[in-house]
Amino acid sequence: MRATRMLLAALIGIVLLSSIHAQKKFTASEAKEHFGETATVCGNVVTTRYASSSKGQPTFLNFDKPYPNQIFTVVIWGSNRSKFKTPEEDYKDKKICVTGKITAYDGLPEIIADDPKQIRIE
Repeated sequence: MRATRMLLAALIGIVLLSSIHAQKKFTASEAKEHFGETATVCGNVVTTRYASSSKGQPTFLNFDKPYPNQIFTVVIWGSNRSKFKTPEEDYKDKKICVTGKITAYDGLPEIIADDPKQIRIE
């Protein structure tokens, strides 16, 4: 009985820590300190670009400063673009939060959004 209680307490602790971990929220400028983490990054989309003739047909949503000086980028690959309608128009000039794994491209932080549920307009 005592072992069962200890196991139950440990499981509850793991669940609570997991939910705290999943709720990490950073500004665009803080994201560079969290490569490899799954988190939510929020910022203002100041420039966008749908590179329809580039490999993979990416759409870029650049936070806080215009390209090429952006602080953070959301990338939506062409294979998922139809799920988002017209993201380069829908999110431009809006404050958004995106959730996913923070990775780096040329040393700059980014999150690849595969699903519109990853993005929330603030």
